[in-house]
Amino acid sequence: MSPHELVFFYDLGRPECYLAAERIMAALPVPPEWEPVLGAEFEPEQLDRETVERRAAALGLLPFRWPAVWPPDTRRAMLTATFAKQAGRAVAFSLAGFRQAFAGGRDLGEESTVLLAAAAGEMHPAAVLKGIQTRAVRSALAGAGARASDAGVRTLPAVLLDAEVFSGPTAVEQAARALAGRSAIRDL
Repeated sequence: MSPHELVFFYDLGRPECYLAAERIMAALPVPPEWEPVLGAEFEPEQLDRETVERRAAALGLLPFRWPAVWPPDTRRAMLTATFAKQAGRAVAFSLAGFRQAFAGGRDLGEESTVLLAAAAGEMHPAAVLKGIQTRAVRSALAGAGARASDAGVRTLPAVLLDAEVFSGPTAVEQAARALAGRSAIRDL
């Protein structure tokens, strides 16, 4: 168990968050807390489709497929990610959601896409549909955005390591280096 606060902030509709999500568990020596936040609350990324596609290919991911509806309305998906987090299924659901969107080219604004990802994350559709309507889930999503903002997150993806925020396409690698450096210092 790490003595560090380690949090991965993401929005399922952001391609850079998808690329970060696909590598974060292997890149960091300890698993981070996955914290879904609405990307609309943070600065938009500079999106270059060709660069994103090249980076996905370099990571060995399935060919990148852009959803027909762009940008997606991710509110329902992010409420579901928040519900999944409360059920201990944030990673499974979120990876499935990212893959539906960016490997499958499906619209995260569609209920069917969200429910497919939920099923892949072993969540029952009826429970999801009921859960995302609750005040607790809506409040938790709003609270996550406030937590990220208070921590200094300005763009996504972002990794919070204690009080230091790493953002953008290299956030995962920056956090991994910082965590390794802190561990090395502690070992001296």
